[in-house]
Amino acid sequence: MSTGLSIWVMCLVVFNMGITFFLYLWGPHAKIPQSPDGTTGHIWAGGAIREGLHRLPRWWLISSGTFYVLAFGYLVLYPGFGNHKGTLGWTAHGQLAAEESANDAKLFPLLDRFRLYTPEQLSKDPAALQLGKVWFEDNCAACHQYSGKGNMALGAPNLTDRDWLYGGTGKDITTSIHDGRNGVMPAWASLGEDTVKNLAQYVLGLSGQPHDAQMAAAAEPIFKSTCAACHGPDGKGGQAVGAPNLTDQIWLHGGTLVDITKTIHDGRQGHMPNWDKRLTDDQIHVLAAYVYHLSHHADAAATD
Repeated sequence: MSTGLSIWVMCLVVFNMGITFFLYLWGPHAKIPQSPDGTTGHIWAGGAIREGLHRLPRWWLISSGTFYVLAFGYLVLYPGFGNHKGTLGWTAHGQLAAEESANDAKLFPLLDRFRLYTPEQLSKDPAALQLGKVWFEDNCAACHQYSGKGNMALGAPNLTDRDWLYGGTGKDITTSIHDGRNGVMPAWASLGEDTVKNLAQYVLGLSGQPHDAQMAAAAEPIFKSTCAACHGPDGKGGQAVGAPNLTDQIWLHGGTLVDITKTIHDGRQGHMPNWDKRLTDDQIHVLAAYVYHLSHHADAAATD
């Protein structure tokens, strides 16, 4: 810090220590007015409660004096008195560097071992899952929740159900985390309100939900000539472009008639950021293994 700021800090320390020392000496001998019965004269509850008066106990005086002396010792050993660096040479940056070095000494051998395995194989490694869980909660849980079950309001998919927009292999998941994904469902309001309503009924039918068969039949040619380009002629989706399967009753933005109509009418925009700028390749590798585990933990439990 600057010389001026250092002097200001030193003055504050001296002032506070001086006030504290004065109160420590004055407190035990301070004269407080008292009534003949030994109380302060303050009463509550119609006189049922009276405020007593007792001198500070010896243990309090001894402990307070001890801590006061220790405060001086702290200012000698550690930074705190202006620009004085402390006789121990301790700094917050130094402690952080030492802790990071100790952590790296434990982490790097693990990462060296993890590189030998695919995300699928690594998804069964307890040490990898422990690390992956920490990195998932730090980076992914804000959208996908700590449980990995996603957030429909944000358009963040459920990672535990094996329904994958861009593929659920270890390689696919690694690519999604590393490069990010951008999903675009165009708005089809230009087709007309009636056509949008008919298409919504057709999509309901694809997922096996109650629907208006006549309206769905009217929309079938439109679906196959327009929507099938991404979702496929049978509505089972296309992982190459991140088009969801419309037949499995798993919905990214909701599967009610209102939700589906809004999706068709207004379109949807989905953005999964790329994490290669924040996470290393090793971290992404372990994170992909953890995400793979989220949707296959039942298999792991059955194997155990």
